[in-house]
Amino acid sequence: MINVDKAHVFEGCKVTISAKHFDPRQIKNNLARWLITVGGVSVLSTLVLIFLYLVYVVKPVFEAATIEPSTQIILPTSQFLAVGVDELQEIAFNINEQGVINFYQAVADENIPVGKLLLSQSLLAPNESLVEVFSTNSNLYVLLTDQGQARVVQPNFNVSFIGEQRIITPQVNFPLGSEAIYISEEESEISNFAFAMNEERAIFVALTVNQQLLKTSLIAEDDFNYDPEFSIEYQTIAENVKGIDELQISPDLAMAIMVVANQVTVYDLEEQWHVPVKATFNPLENSLANISSMSLLSGGSSILFGTSTGEVHQYFEVASDFGRKFQRIRSFKVSDTEPVAAIYAETFRKSFYTVTPSGQTSIYYATSEAMLWQGKLLTNSAQLFAIAPRANGVVMASESGIELFAVDNEHPEVTWSAIWQEVWYEGYPEPAYVWQSTSGSDDFEAKFSLMPISFGTIKAAFYAMLFAVPIAISAAIYTAYFMPPVMRKTVKPTIELMEALPTVILGFLAGLWLAPIMEEYLPAVFLMLVLLPLTTLCTAFAWYKTPKKFKLILPEAFAPLILIPFLILAGYCAFEFSPVIEDYFFAGDMRQFITNDLGIDFDQRNALVVGIAMGFAVIPTIFSMTEDAIFSVPKHLTSGSLALGATQWQTLVKVVLLTASPGIFSAVMMGLGRAVGETMIVLMATGNTPIIDWSIFQGMRTLSANIAVEMPESEVGSSHYRILFLAAFVLFVFTFIFNTIAEFVRQRLREKYSSM
Repeated sequence: MINVDKAHVFEGCKVTISAKHFDPRQIKNNLARWLITVGGVSVLSTLVLIFLYLVYVVKPVFEAATIEPSTQIILPTSQFLAVGVDELQEIAFNINEQGVINFYQAVADENIPVGKLLLSQSLLAPNESLVEVFSTNSNLYVLLTDQGQARVVQPNFNVSFIGEQRIITPQVNFPLGSEAIYISEEESEISNFAFAMNEERAIFVALTVNQQLLKTSLIAEDDFNYDPEFSIEYQTIAENVKGIDELQISPDLAMAIMVVANQVTVYDLEEQWHVPVKATFNPLENSLANISSMSLLSGGSSILFGTSTGEVHQYFEVASDFGRKFQRIRSFKVSDTEPVAAIYAETFRKSFYTVTPSGQTSIYYATSEAMLWQGKLLTNSAQLFAIAPRANGVVMASESGIELFAVDNEHPEVTWSAIWQEVWYEGYPEPAYVWQSTSGSDDFEAKFSLMPISFGTIKAAFYAMLFAVPIAISAAIYTAYFMPPVMRKTVKPTIELMEALPTVILGFLAGLWLAPIMEEYLPAVFLMLVLLPLTTLCTAFAWYKTPKKFKLILPEAFAPLILIPFLILAGYCAFEFSPVIEDYFFAGDMRQFITNDLGIDFDQRNALVVGIAMGFAVIPTIFSMTEDAIFSVPKHLTSGSLALGATQWQTLVKVVLLTASPGIFSAVMMGLGRAVGETMIVLMATGNTPIIDWSIFQGMRTLSANIAVEMPESEVGSSHYRILFLAAFVLFVFTFIFNTIAEFVRQRLREKYSSM
């Protein structure tokens, strides 16, 4: 039924009819418009959500450290000589001046209130009197008696379960046996000492009251973890040593560091029959300051010296032309008015705490040179202080008992300077950009510089574009402008079909097939760079000079195919003459010539291999878009140019390429974006070495490959995990910048040449 409004005018009058009817075209247009709008908004929303999620994951690594009170245990007034806490911070303990260790509940439990005494045990014999308690970073406490004897104590916490209830039971272990050990063979009293041990040895370095500096070695018969039996050796290091200010032994038992009146002496403890001096130096030379405290960083390679002017200086050994020597690496300003009274280093990280006489406490991370926290935590520097085993808390003795503080300092090693600037790591001769997230060593310090892998991303993309852009654009120009239509219908789809080839196949072929061939026939690779263009020019010139009657024999559509056999012949000759050239010019081995004579490192999977492999992956993208842009240039422009007397080449350069330049530039930037984000090729065709070197003979590691390699093995929530997300964020920013630049330039070019 159609509703019709009729106006009838009879006898020659006009009849007007207006109809309302269903228009399917308008419905389709509206539907398409809404679908495109929803799709576009969805894409933009997805990009924004990805951006926000990356920021959400990365944000915690740049948050400042915090310290908050957690538990206070009220105890009777007593003089403590040491305090500590278990890994879970559920049981705190102290050692008092009577040589008794007491364990207290630090967390409220259904059956055990906070502060309840769980265990109290005397650590001394009835006739012994405690003089000093020396603590190490390995949760060992050495009790020194007035008779020059030492007893090594290790608080231990056994975990058991009754049903679903976890029970922690404190106990005391004696790694070297419960019997006291004389540090001096003459059983002299000890005025100063240091101690360290591992599974096989334990070493005391001590100063007796008669000014003898001794080394006492306890050598395990089996393993101290299972058997406290040992043999003992006594050695005299030096005589008439007066007034030791600081004394420490490195955790690996390799050296002892002694400070006397600002003069530092380092002894080599690894020699069996004597203890030679390894180094002597004054860390405050030409300064009016004095050394007020000393500590060893985790691993024992770095020495921290606190000064009377409120600074902390870090020293470690550096290789020089005159051998290894201790060198000041960096300094930290703790206070402008107070000296550094004490330094406490964490066990497993390069973080350390400083305390001034007034009790001002600061947290620093040595490698990143970052001050993480500063505040008034102690009442004075004499107050006992200890770091929890997991570095997530601190415990201290106060006038009312024991106080525990929770420390939130999950990512101290991550700062903007550590990520983007050169850092001087322990064992390195100079500052460097280093990415090395894991190692087999327990003392390893993770290195998270994003510079090498960001550089590797740019390097891989640069060499890929250097290979792909000339070939792709030249091929697109010829195909769109010069190639006969019959051949174009076959060539263009064939090249576009290459884009469907999985990049993992290209990476596999590049790494396992192409790289060994290029290494074996290295002269041929460089010879082809000359022979292929030269062959092309010579063949074209020869065809140009060929008489027309011979040209007519071959159909026009197949004329370009004449070049193929000559190119194959040129490649064959390059590989055939490669051994001859190598023998004559490079003494039979071009790789050795490059490495030994030129001093250039050579990796089998290098930038040259990556450039060729990624180039093949990028060429179809650039070719297809460039060819479409050139082919779409209006015919009236080219016809008008030719009609005015311009040649085909003049028309190509002055009209076609300028008009198609927005599309060509977009094609190049799209190819660059793909090269930057490529993963599988760079993962399989490079050595994945995170170095900064433009050499074509060296590999690289890219952001995408780094994420693919290390993300499966990273611990969720760790610094490594979040830095990988930061790498993804940087890759996201890279592609965003490239696409933005591409769009901006494309619009400018379009505006400039749209009037043609």
